[in-house]
Amino acid sequence: MRRQRHAIPILMYALIGIAAVFVAVLGGFLLEKGNPWVLFQPAELLIVGGAAVGIVMVANPPSVMRKMLRGAISAFRPPPRNPQCFLRYMRMLYEVFCFIQRAGVIEFESDVEDPKNSRIFSNHPDFLKDAPTREFLCDTLRMLVVGVTTPAELDQLMDLDIEAQRRGRQEPVNALHSVADALPGLGIVAAVLGVVITMQAIGGAPELVGQKVAAALVGTFLGILLCYGVVGPIASRLEKLGDAEAQLLYVLRIAIGAFARGASPILAVEYARRSIPVELRPTFLDMEISIKKEAKIPPVPKPNLPEAANAQVQPA
Repeated sequence: MRRQRHAIPILMYALIGIAAVFVAVLGGFLLEKGNPWVLFQPAELLIVGGAAVGIVMVANPPSVMRKMLRGAISAFRPPPRNPQCFLRYMRMLYEVFCFIQRAGVIEFESDVEDPKNSRIFSNHPDFLKDAPTREFLCDTLRMLVVGVTTPAELDQLMDLDIEAQRRGRQEPVNALHSVADALPGLGIVAAVLGVVITMQAIGGAPELVGQKVAAALVGTFLGILLCYGVVGPIASRLEKLGDAEAQLLYVLRIAIGAFARGASPILAVEYARRSIPVELRPTFLDMEISIKKEAKIPPVPKPNLPEAANAQVQPA
C-alpha cells in the first residue's frame, strides 16, 4: 500500500518540477512589480525556438529526432522500472529456469522462437510489449538452446548487447544536451538582433526605445530559461531512465549467467536480486512469496507413446 500511495507523486514529479521553475521565475518577476506582458515576445520566441529546431534537424538523423520526441514524452511518465517490475522479471526467469531444468533446454526452443505463443512468456504481457528486453532475453536463451557457447562467451554476448542498447538510448540524450548548450547562444543572437532594431529607433520616443530594449533582453532570458529550466533537466531525466533500462538488462544477464554456470533456478534469481540497486530491490521474502503464489511452471511434455514403444522394442 505504501508504494501505491507514492505512485501519483512519482508520476507528477517532472511536471511539478517544470511548473516550479516557471512559477519561481515569473513569481519573482511579478514581486518586483514587473509587467508580465513585456515577456510576451513572439518574435524572440520564434528566433530562439525556430533556430533550436533547425539545429536539431541539421545535427541529427530522423531516427534520433523520433527518439528525442519519444524520450521527451517518457520523461513525464512514471519510471517503468520499480521493485514490482524487477520482481515480475525474476519470477519469469525462475519459471524459465525450472522448465529448462525439468524438460531440457531443447524443449524450450519453441518458446524462444515464438514468445507470443510461449507457455511461459505469454503469461507476462509487459515482457512481450518490451521489444528490446524481449529480444535480448530470447536471443540469449536461443544461444543456450543451440548449445554452442560457454558461460563466458554467453556473458560476453550479453555484455555486447547491453552496450549497444545503451549507446542507442544515449543518442537522444546527447542530442538534447546539445540543444540545451546551444539555447543560451541563440538567446544572445535574439538579443543582438533586438539591439540592432533598437539602434534603428534611436532618436524616437524614450518609451519606444525602452520597449525594444526589453524585447531584446527577453531573447536572452528565454534562451537561458529553456536551457537550464526545461531542456537540460529533461535530458538528465531521460539519461536516468536509460540507466534504469540498462540496469534491468544487467540483472537479466546476472541471472542467465549464473544458471548457465550450473546454479539452481532459485540461486540464479537470487544472484539477480542481489544485483538490483538497493532502492529498487525487492526483499527475499517478497521474491519467495511471489514465486510460491504466482509462478506458473508448465508441465513437462510427455514423450510420444509410439516412439517410446519402438525404442523399447528395438533393443530386444
